[in-house]
Amino acid sequence: MYDTWMRYLTPSPAHHRLGLVCLGVGLQHGCLPTVGPRTLDHHVAVVISAGSGWFRSADGRRTTVSAPAVLWLTPGTPHHYGPDQHHGWDESFVAFTGPATATYTELGYIEPDRPVVPLSDATGARAAVARIARAARRGNPLLEVETGAAVHELLVVLRRARADVDAEGDPVLQALTRDACRPLTVAEHAARHGMTPAELRTVVRRAVGRGPKDYLLGIRLGRAKELLAATELPVAAVARRVGYHDPAYFSRLFTRRVGMAPVRFREQQARAVPGAGRGDDVPAPAS
Repeated sequence: MYDTWMRYLTPSPAHHRLGLVCLGVGLQHGCLPTVGPRTLDHHVAVVISAGSGWFRSADGRRTTVSAPAVLWLTPGTPHHYGPDQHHGWDESFVAFTGPATATYTELGYIEPDRPVVPLSDATGARAAVARIARAARRGNPLLEVETGAAVHELLVVLRRARADVDAEGDPVLQALTRDACRPLTVAEHAARHGMTPAELRTVVRRAVGRGPKDYLLGIRLGRAKELLAATELPVAAVARRVGYHDPAYFSRLFTRRVGMAPVRFREQQARAVPGAGRGDDVPAPAS
């Protein structure tokens, strides 16, 4: 015996241009029928929150699935899976598509080469799927946009819940973040942790989906924007504060990445407030 609830959506071409759309959502549990063998033309995230079963990939390998876990079904890849025939499992799924899936794959949020990914906890993922299910109610005037936005949230929740990712963040990544604005090269950062640059790249890419150089640059430029917008420090002083001794190099780098020179950014965003931007605590909104 099993219980199942499913809803399928047909977003318009305009909604597809938002980058990510939901094609379907389902909540199921029990001794569900076997799925496949089949091949899809879109993505599906299948969240297993209780029970166990199996998954057979395109190369014929059969993998045991134990909750909590997520199954990644990707376009053009044959798959075949099902719950334990005696005890079943609890499953929820979200089908989605759109050009943003390529970027999520590049950043490591979707893993075509690892179709079965253990999770540390499925609570957040189940809650995200439930929000998509509620948004998918008939008559919701915001249905396509609301469900699409919730798919973005689901991908983030699943990335955070991966069993091989520390919920508090990798200690090396934490240190890299703390020291991002020090005038250190990637090789020097790696040496401080007793690692080679290649090893550091592996750690950072696994954690954030990009290399350490790009990760450090993002933090530095974010801090530079804060200083340009909230202080009257000269550009050269801002450059030094974020780890660049050569202000001309900093300005070229800023312009190339942001799309405008630091001076122009300040003209647009300046809101000089004494003490602004200090610390990482986010202030609570006024009631």
